[in-house]
Amino acid sequence: MSDVSTPPPQNQSLPNQPEMVGAADEEFEVRQRFLFFNVVPSWMVSFMTHVALIILLALLMMPEKKDKDVALTASANPTEALETIDLNLEEMEMDSEAFENEFPDEVPMDSEIEDMVLPEAEVDFGTVLGAEDFSLEDTDFSDLSAADMSDETSSRTGDSREKLLKEYGGNSASEEAVALALKWIVNHQLEDGGWNFDHRIGPGKHRNSPNPGTLVDARAGATAMALLPLLGNGQTHQVGQYKKEVAAGLEFLMSRAKKGGRGISYLESGGSMYSHGLVAITFCEAFAMTKDPALAPYAQGTIWFIEDAQDPRGGGWRYTMKQPGDTSAVGWQLMALKSAKLSGLDMNPKTYRLAEKFLDSVSTTNGAFYGYTGPPLDLHYGHRGRTAIGLLCRMYMGWEKDRPGMQEGMKWISDRGPDVTSSGNMYYNYYATQAVKHYGGRTWNDWNVKMRDYLVNSQNKEGNTAGSWMFGDEHASEKGGRLYNTSLACMTLEIYYRYLPLYGDKAASDEFPLD
Repeated sequence: MSDVSTPPPQNQSLPNQPEMVGAADEEFEVRQRFLFFNVVPSWMVSFMTHVALIILLALLMMPEKKDKDVALTASANPTEALETIDLNLEEMEMDSEAFENEFPDEVPMDSEIEDMVLPEAEVDFGTVLGAEDFSLEDTDFSDLSAADMSDETSSRTGDSREKLLKEYGGNSASEEAVALALKWIVNHQLEDGGWNFDHRIGPGKHRNSPNPGTLVDARAGATAMALLPLLGNGQTHQVGQYKKEVAAGLEFLMSRAKKGGRGISYLESGGSMYSHGLVAITFCEAFAMTKDPALAPYAQGTIWFIEDAQDPRGGGWRYTMKQPGDTSAVGWQLMALKSAKLSGLDMNPKTYRLAEKFLDSVSTTNGAFYGYTGPPLDLHYGHRGRTAIGLLCRMYMGWEKDRPGMQEGMKWISDRGPDVTSSGNMYYNYYATQAVKHYGGRTWNDWNVKMRDYLVNSQNKEGNTAGSWMFGDEHASEKGGRLYNTSLACMTLEIYYRYLPLYGDKAASDEFPLD
């Protein structure tokens, strides 16, 4: 084969082309271009020109598309570097708006956490931390462990508990129902120390009861839902009838810690930020009650992750990091922040201000009524569950009792009362009971009698289901199953001593600082 730099032989010249020799190469190339544009039809020249332009435009557009793909992947992956997300906030906002528009602001009643599962797409939930990896930036937690126990969590035990039980309307029947519920919950603990929403998993005839949950992969969420009523009853890993079970549950959660942002993440398939919020509440309450230094890194780490996961523009939380929020997910995260405040943990005041911004964006009528991802469609009507969540969050954020929006919203809830039908919505009852109890007065007295007696009378008393509850067939009830329903009902019956009233003598110290 001849060298490519050698001029072609005479017998390989193009037709009608003169011979090219020596230094005439440049003239030869000019003649070739001239001949090409004269011989090739004009339509072919136009076609090839347009093809070249299309290819050029495609090449210019490819980097921009690649950047957008990276931003979307980062927002769905809780373990990606936060800087990657921050560099693409404008594109994330565009994508978030498109995502939000796929869903209506309002959905049918009785579907409080209808989106309690992640989309079908695979999500990287991070890598479980080993002991050697768990430093949380070498933070010193000694000051936290030396702090005094919160008055609020100490109200769950001893004489204080008995006094509050009597003062706010509990009785021996409600306490007996709590005791039976805790026994049912403990009986369904698995050998690894955790729980599963499908309570049938594991050995024992007592597991042969109906209504299992479907969120079998949300182990951390299920374990937190089991531990919270135990903690609410004053049971910890240090004291109480079930201290061994509580210790095993906490150790199970510790074993599933994953690195996320500055802290640790409990995002998981099926549970998403719901699971994380529940676990954060669990660690914060356990730490507030015991001041055990071994719990401090987990309590603090989960709170840091909540701060990192907050939508930096809208102020809410939903499924994954920095996603525009919904009222249901926001409720659990704010309850975790409330528990963290009681524990004396480190928190950023900006988190509260952003959360206030979200609540403003989903409310109407001076903050009386609340929707899901936006204001309710009817300006004078809110979804009952979301309105209960919104008002309770406003109480946590420091709203006064006599504020017009608070008064109108609480009157609206009070007029409707608790859901004591045969298929009662326990999610609404759980949040609304807390809000009404904090609000106090005759509103609470009327509410409590209906709610308390309904739960006592509807609790299963015989067989494998003894001590448990199952309400209706609404979406979250089916997904969480009998464990989920029993946990919510039990915590509702612990309302008398689980949290002190926000509008009592200690109201000022219970508010979130917004500056």
